[in-house]
Amino acid sequence: MIEQNFLVTPHIYASREKRFVNMIIDIAGFYAFLFLIGVVIGLIALLGIEGPLNYFSTISGIEDYIISFLIGVVYFMTMETLFQKSLGKFVTKTIVVMEDGSKPKVSDIFIRSLCRYIPFDALSFLGDIGRGWHDSISNTYVVDEVKFKAKKTTENDLDLLGKSIE
Repeated sequence: MIEQNFLVTPHIYASREKRFVNMIIDIAGFYAFLFLIGVVIGLIALLGIEGPLNYFSTISGIEDYIISFLIGVVYFMTMETLFQKSLGKFVTKTIVVMEDGSKPKVSDIFIRSLCRYIPFDALSFLGDIGRGWHDSISNTYVVDEVKFKAKKTTENDLDLLGKSIE
């Protein structure tokens, strides 16, 4: 079924409170992911392959930032490309969509993931709409999943009114 003329509107946006909870859970999830990487590196060292452990124990602050940045981009890209959600969005029942309600392309998610690292991006939610820079720059929206599905269903049903079903 093709959705015609669907438009994400402010009444289905995820609330600022949900966005804040998303951020807290996503930060915790990111650090848990980093911890798991550390555990894997430790296990590899126990097997006698100490190169990765030696490398990570001697990296500079810049290298640490670059590696953390890359891991963060991969973390968010993987989650939002596969599920349209990060860990926080699973908990708050929110989802990332395009303005027409479609699933974002990998390139949209890539831009969104990169923009999360703009300094003060977290403060960009303080405006009236509660849309962050990583949303507006990537032209994506985080919406309440229940309201989003209800609106899509309603609009699809309205589009079907008067049409014969064969």
